[in-house]
Amino acid sequence: MKRSRKYQELAKQVDRANLYESADALALAKKTATSKFDETIEVHIKTGCDGRHAEQQVRGAVVLPHGTGKAVKVLVFAKGVKLDEAQAAGADHVGGEELIPKIQNDGWLDFDVVVATPDMMGVVGRLGRVLGPKGLMPNPKAGTVTMDVTKAINDIKAGKIEYRLDKANIIHVPIGKASFTEEQLADNFQSLMDAVIKARPSALKGQYIRSCTVASTMGPGVRINVASLAK
Repeated sequence: MKRSRKYQELAKQVDRANLYESADALALAKKTATSKFDETIEVHIKTGCDGRHAEQQVRGAVVLPHGTGKAVKVLVFAKGVKLDEAQAAGADHVGGEELIPKIQNDGWLDFDVVVATPDMMGVVGRLGRVLGPKGLMPNPKAGTVTMDVTKAINDIKAGKIEYRLDKANIIHVPIGKASFTEEQLADNFQSLMDAVIKARPSALKGQYIRSCTVASTMGPGVRINVASLAK
């Protein structure tokens, strides 16, 4: 993959042979975010899990203390008083069965997170082929299938992010923006790592976190010393 000259110049600031402590890695990721837009700072965690086995799946959610720096649009599937509750809590879109054709046939996806009450999952399940591949299906482990829609919406708006293994058993998570202070990024990073480490599958043998890299949207990856994170 051919990289731009600008990327190559930025990459020279990173010692590819070095494993950085998390604070130094975050500072470097922030420093190499030089685009005109406010780049996202992302963490990529390679695990020793095999997600093909249900007992080795890693999935959950955590509220980042300083949020992600992104305004998140929330869609809530509910009915009755829960519809009113969702609207009062600040959901961007609320509805029920009438939204199915809009999403399924019209390709409407003007939302970042989907929350559903348990009694609506039969309806939402019909959207599995659309929402599933995009990681938008509500899930109890992520706190997005719940009767407490107010708490779910408040948490999401406050900076709750979901983490899960991809097909390569890697977790990809945004932890803020390049405009954040190093302290804010460090707080968010630590909250994420605490949650991921706690979610280690009991069935896993051997090393859990094999590598951890932090990078800005357009910047080079900076590898973190995982020995200082978890065994």
